[in-house]
Amino acid sequence: MASSPRPTLSTPLTTLLKIPHPILLAGMAHTSTTPLASAVSLAGGLGVIGGLGYNPSQLRSMIHDLKASFPTSKPQLPFGVDLALPSLAPTARKTNHDYTHGQLDALIDVIIEEGTTLFVSAVGVPERNIIERLHNGGVLVMNMVGHPKHAIKAFDAGVDIVCAQGGEGGGHTGEISGNILVPACVDIARRYKPSMLGGGPGMVVAAGGIFDGRGLAAALMMGAVGVWVGTRFVACEEAGCSEAHKRAVVEASWGDTMRTLVVTGRPLRVRRNQYLEGWEREERRGELRALLEKGVRPLERDLAAEAVEDGDVEVEFPFLMGEVAAMIGDVRPAKGIVEDMVREASECLEIGGLFVKGGGSKL
Repeated sequence: MASSPRPTLSTPLTTLLKIPHPILLAGMAHTSTTPLASAVSLAGGLGVIGGLGYNPSQLRSMIHDLKASFPTSKPQLPFGVDLALPSLAPTARKTNHDYTHGQLDALIDVIIEEGTTLFVSAVGVPERNIIERLHNGGVLVMNMVGHPKHAIKAFDAGVDIVCAQGGEGGGHTGEISGNILVPACVDIARRYKPSMLGGGPGMVVAAGGIFDGRGLAAALMMGAVGVWVGTRFVACEEAGCSEAHKRAVVEASWGDTMRTLVVTGRPLRVRRNQYLEGWEREERRGELRALLEKGVRPLERDLAAEAVEDGDVEVEFPFLMGEVAAMIGDVRPAKGIVEDMVREASECLEIGGLFVKGGGSKL
């Protein structure tokens, strides 16, 4: 007996990106490397390379490796690149700095020249001229946001998509729950008609706390067109992070994550450790605030002190992860994660339809 075909979920995002499934790999530094991005794209999602910390030559090499990993039957699979572009304006956080080390223009050249499908900007909105360069090169632009006002700023600048990440998500994140942030951003997106979307409204991708098909289905019902998945893909066989990081996700329980300013100077959700909890003590809050106001990132300062054995500093670098880590109990291949998410989401959406009795749709 022939097996039934695997389900697919068609949304405006899958049509736009030419992918079977509305699942995007979060562009996590040192985790979303070539093997993981390739595995997600091959599974039908969109693999996104975490470009933080790479120079133009290194980024180009990673993209070449990614393309080389695609089979001859699918040589042009879509992919994305994520860069952190915080504001460097005088009014911005004093701890903000240029993660591209003055090489943004060259990095954008690489992204365009290599035929990247989607550029993702994290922790800040790109300058309008950068967005226009990307659009002129045929590259779609998505901006990470943690507050509705950030979505307005991003769409005003000309981006096509915003990724609304709830405060439960890992990495840099705001305070607003995804269940509130996503529909708020959807309402905002409907007021815009980005130039690359053929007259259609702006799009919203949901992030934060999404690890299985239930989260994907819920995001679609809130008006999102897809999901951005991070922590679930940390606990993945192809992930570029350390085995210790993967174990930290699998072993995490409720309350094991925290938001901290110690690492980058902006709220970052990570797994708790003794080093960070030491900074969170009441008697050190004034010291922390004073350092941040001077533009000093405490972790960076402490690492430098540890390197020269200055005092009793013992730094334990934290593992980035969202609160959903408590729901993840295994390390799996990316293909299985994507396929199970789509299957479960399809089942959820079919079950949801059974709740509607009579009447007519007003959509």
